Amino acid sequence: MAKYSFEFKKKVVMEYLSGKGSQTYLAKKYDIGCKAQLQRWIAAYQTFGDEGLLRSRQKEQYSFEFKLHVVELYLSSEVSYQELALSQGINNPTILAKWVNDFKIVGPDALRPKKKGRKKTLHSENTNKLTTPKGIANSTVDTSAEHVRELEDELLKLRIENAFLKELRRLRLEDEAKMRDTQESSIVSEDNSS
Repeated sequence: MAKYSFEFKKKVVMEYLSGKGSQTYLAKKYDIGCKAQLQRWIAAYQTFGDEGLLRSRQKEQYSFEFKLHVVELYLSSEVSYQELALSQGINNPTILAKWVNDFKIVGPDALRPKKKGRKKTLHSENTNKLTTPKGIANSTVDTSAEHVRELEDELLKLRIENAFLKELRRLRLEDEAKMRDTQESSIVSEDNSS
């Protein structure tokens, strides 16, 4: 995928906005991979101005709650990644696709921030092994907070699934009603022709 400079993107977008050519024409003229790329630039420019065309060199950090909110919005509505990204102030719609994909595969845990660095191990070859004295019994780690988090994640996943199924049921009922109306109108028209 070619990387285009800010100046190049702005030049092409400004030509389109000033009416010097259609999206298809300008995409061919400037050898841009596809018209959809130009559409993304135009939408980003119209929403964010010059900032929408700049490549961010800094990795944006989004909170778990924000990611979850955006994924819920996408799954419960019929908007495109591009539209949702622009409405939420995100300049890169492909990150939304990744969040939704990860959520569908792993669940809410996929959206949680990842710890940076290497995992620490208690029993590695390079460190001394930790041992407990004979008189002290091994204590179990209290995982109630972790268990609560897992239950909250499962509940959230089920709520989203429930909203999706309700919407699907509503659409099916609409289709059935349209089919009944169509059948009734065809029966009425057959009766009138007889």
